[in-house]
Amino acid sequence: MMGKFIYDGDVKVDFEDRLLAHLQAVIMAKVRRGESFPFTWKDDISTGGGRTTVYIHPNVSLVFKYHGSRTPQLSPAWLHALTYNANSGRGLYVIPEPDEFSPRESLQREEMVFREVPNEQAPAPARS
Repeated sequence: MMGKFIYDGDVKVDFEDRLLAHLQAVIMAKVRRGESFPFTWKDDISTGGGRTTVYIHPNVSLVFKYHGSRTPQLSPAWLHALTYNANSGRGLYVIPEPDEFSPRESLQREEMVFREVPNEQAPAPARS
């Protein structure tokens, strides 16, 4: 079922209800903390294709309108991946739901890097 994300009363885009629930969780967590960030998605070919980026910030009107009445169960792995993206310089963008039941090694593929590097593993600054 397709829900709708409405940004500032003007930009309206359809997302599947399950994806929309995950986007809402990530977006609202950042907005509650007063964080601003870009959110990008691919536009449907019926609307001309391409992509759209909006700048999410605490003072903009956001509406998450669901088609279905049931709240989808949220995937911790997908929330983590979307949050990781939202916190990056590129900002939030839609990615497929990771397979939570795959072996850990397959999650470490280059195109699916979602883990943050703990501080103790970060390279030490160069000393002169």
